[in-house]
Amino acid sequence: MILQPKNFNLETTSIWSFKDRGDWATHKGDYRGNCSPYVLRNLLLKYTQENDLVLDPFCGSGTTLIECKLLKRHAIGLDINSNAIMHTKEKLEFKYHESYNPKLYCLNSINLDKVVSKESVDFIFIHPPYANIIQYSQNINGDLSRLSIDDFLQQMKIFSKKSFNALKKNKICTILIGDIRRNGNIIPLGFNIMNIFINAGFQLKEIIIKEQHNCTSTKYWKNKNINFYLLAHEYIFVLKK
Repeated sequence: MILQPKNFNLETTSIWSFKDRGDWATHKGDYRGNCSPYVLRNLLLKYTQENDLVLDPFCGSGTTLIECKLLKRHAIGLDINSNAIMHTKEKLEFKYHESYNPKLYCLNSINLDKVVSKESVDFIFIHPPYANIIQYSQNINGDLSRLSIDDFLQQMKIFSKKSFNALKKNKICTILIGDIRRNGNIIPLGFNIMNIFINAGFQLKEIIIKEQHNCTSTKYWKNKNINFYLLAHEYIFVLKK
C-alpha cells in the first residue's frame, strides 16, 4: 500500500483542479459525493499543525480522517448514517501512526456539542450534502440529504453556531459546497451557506474555486439539447473565528 501521494505540491492560487482523484492509502472514489483527498491534504497542511484536533461533522467515507491519520492530526468524525461510519472504520484499519486513530460517532452533526466541548477544535472541514440533490438514506430522521432546500438551510443555521462555538479563537473552518440547479435555474446554495456562517460570526478569508471532474450528472446532460451551462465547479470557503 502506498501511503503518501507522489509528486504532491501545495496549491498556491484560488483555482484548484484535481483530475486524479487520489488513491494513496485507502482512498477511493467509490462513495458518491466524496471529495478528493488532495483537497484535504492542501487544507490540513496549510491551516493545521501536527497534534491539532480536526473535526469533520459529515465524514462520509472518511477522506478527512484518513488524511489526519497520515499527517499526525487528531480527528473526530461524525455521520448520521451508520453505514458511512462502518465504511470509514474499515478504511482506517491500516497501520500507520497508531497514536492518531480518529474517533468516530454515529451522530447528527447538529448535536456535535455532545462530543466536542466549547473552543476545543483547531480546524473544521465541512462537506455537507447539497440539500436533497443526493439522498444518502431513505428513512434516517435528521438526515440533511432528505430535506428541502429551505429546511436544509434552517438546519445549517443551527449547525453554523455550534461549529463557531466548537472552534478555538483565530482558528479555521472550511466548507466545500456547490450550487444546484432546479427547473433550469441556479440556486446559489454555496453562497447561501457562506452567508449563514458569516452571520454566525465567522470572517471570510478565502474563496477557492474547485473544478469538478467525473461528475455523473455531466454525463447525463452532455448529449441533451439544453440551454444552460453544466455546473463544473464547487467552492471552498475558508473562514476564521
